[in-house]
Amino acid sequence: MAHRITLIPGDGIGPEVSKAVVDILESTGVGFEWERVEAGAAEFERTGESLSLDVIEACKRNRVTLKGPIGTPIAKGFQSVNVRLRKVLDLYCNFRPVESLPGALTHFGDMDMIIVRENTEGLYAGLEHEVVPGVVESLKIVSERASTRIARWAFEYARTHGRKRVTCVHKANIMKMSDGLFLKCFRNVAVDYPEIHHDEKIVDALCMNLVMNPHQFDMLLLENLYGDIVSDLGAGLVGGLGMVPGANIGDDSALFEAVHGTAPDIAGQNIANPIALLRSGILMLEHLGEPHAAHRVRRALEHVMTRTDVRTRDLGGTASTSEFTAALCSAIQSGAGLD
Repeated sequence: MAHRITLIPGDGIGPEVSKAVVDILESTGVGFEWERVEAGAAEFERTGESLSLDVIEACKRNRVTLKGPIGTPIAKGFQSVNVRLRKVLDLYCNFRPVESLPGALTHFGDMDMIIVRENTEGLYAGLEHEVVPGVVESLKIVSERASTRIARWAFEYARTHGRKRVTCVHKANIMKMSDGLFLKCFRNVAVDYPEIHHDEKIVDALCMNLVMNPHQFDMLLLENLYGDIVSDLGAGLVGGLGMVPGANIGDDSALFEAVHGTAPDIAGQNIANPIALLRSGILMLEHLGEPHAAHRVRRALEHVMTRTDVRTRDLGGTASTSEFTAALCSAIQSGAGLD
């Protein structure tokens, strides 16, 4: 039976990389039915609504969504579609693997780190108001319920996937109540997983350690805003935002997305790199219970990245999006990288 997936192509290069990833995933032979819906800046200009109820209902109905990059206005305009989807679908876990890929020039090789971010609370939730003209207040909400469930998700993932260490990242030395509660919940949950080492790191010290010796970390658990910042730092360790996947997971729904921007300067030129959304698609295959297909795509991607003739321009090559896509589809169908 085919998997029914909500597809949100996104803005800018979104439709191009989304098409590429759909073609690559379909080359595995796994059955898909794509329900395409529109959201984002382009949809806001067209209809005055960046995220309609129809889109939300499609995400709820199909329970799995693949989403390209969506533009968000800076300091004005509509609220982030990404944030709204995470809140309305209760996608409380943001899951960002930071893994090296052959062919990407980086300062650190052989990276294998997991970033788990609480996705619904904290400053990043965007609860702001103007107290009086010239004075704006942002609310940082941290609850025991949300902090406990994301900590438990991280430890359960570590147990299931053989990870050895979970590090809680915080600023409880300054925000003693909010970050203090997040840290307390982490400590309480850790007691139930004695086989997994757990420790704590203040967020500024973590950032310094990540750029000096990132291999010392296995899994990082962070609240919302810290997680957003540190996950981009992590992406920089393995080649940038164009190389890393992103998943937003809840109890009833999951959304897999490109975490980079919309790159309007190259939109429509058939030169965009689809790897970030493709790697998110691999996570989606695993979530759908298609581990064999996920493995085939992962190994084919590694195989193609050892070649220099099909790299996109951001990776130092001259290949178009469609040429890169064709190479991946061919590699998957031939079983490249599996021997």
